Amino acid sequence: MRIGIVLGSVREGRKGTSAAAWLMGIAAERTDAEFVLIDLADYDLPVLTDETVPFDYEGTYPQPNVQAWADALKACDGYVWLTPEYNHGVPGGFKNAVDYLGMEMAFKPVAFVSYGFEGGVRAVEAWRPILAAMHLWGLRNQVALDNATEFDGNQVRPAERRAGAVRHLYDAVVLAATKLQS
Repeated sequence: MRIGIVLGSVREGRKGTSAAAWLMGIAAERTDAEFVLIDLADYDLPVLTDETVPFDYEGTYPQPNVQAWADALKACDGYVWLTPEYNHGVPGGFKNAVDYLGMEMAFKPVAFVSYGFEGGVRAVEAWRPILAAMHLWGLRNQVALDNATEFDGNQVRPAERRAGAVRHLYDAVVLAATKLQS
């Protein structure tokens, strides 16, 4: 079982880097799945301008960075999307990266860890119909980190209860991925 923790911010000095490290630390406690960090910034994806619909590529993309992004996601059985909230919505770079894909993530579960003012909850709500369009199973589970109270600059300082919430979120993703595989 492989679960991808997808860091969906590409900004310089992003808060997500410390949040991803925190999530990976909690994941390291587990033995029921391999948790891997997939950092969107590592793929340097340009704005999607291709006239071919991604589903028509059938998993073989002409750009090597897009292929690497697709392969990284395809190799996972489920996901935790670490998403910031930008302007009450999803981050443009992350949305663009998802738009590049065809069926690589289809029929796999996604849970969310979000961050922003008000915990990034509006970004997650905006993601949910996008997940449905991509044939992803959006889980109810979410951990919402508040920029004002759970970060010191760009360093995450989560409330004490958050680690337990992340463990429950991981439980749900692993369980859903197991059930969807059978």
